[in-house]
Amino acid sequence: MTPEPTRATDEVLRRVQGEFLEMPGLRLTEPQARRLWGLDAALCDALLGALVEANFLFRTRDGAFMRVDQALPVKGTLRPGKNVAA
Repeated sequence: MTPEPTRATDEVLRRVQGEFLEMPGLRLTEPQARRLWGLDAALCDALLGALVEANFLFRTRDGAFMRVDQALPVKGTLRPGKNVAA
């Protein structure tokens, strides 16, 4: 039998993963994630940290979280003064 807190945490973890899977490009800061899923700071930090460790999410330079599949590889170095055609 699974203890209730663990079961609840697993359900929230699945919900968080589901949100990121259903909304490609979803980008949330930790405070936004806490509000969206109604989590306290400690639980939110633990869940997001676990998803980063599992390589499901990554943390952007400004501290937001995005799904790893949404990361675009950089194919070279842009040089100042050069125009890049899209």
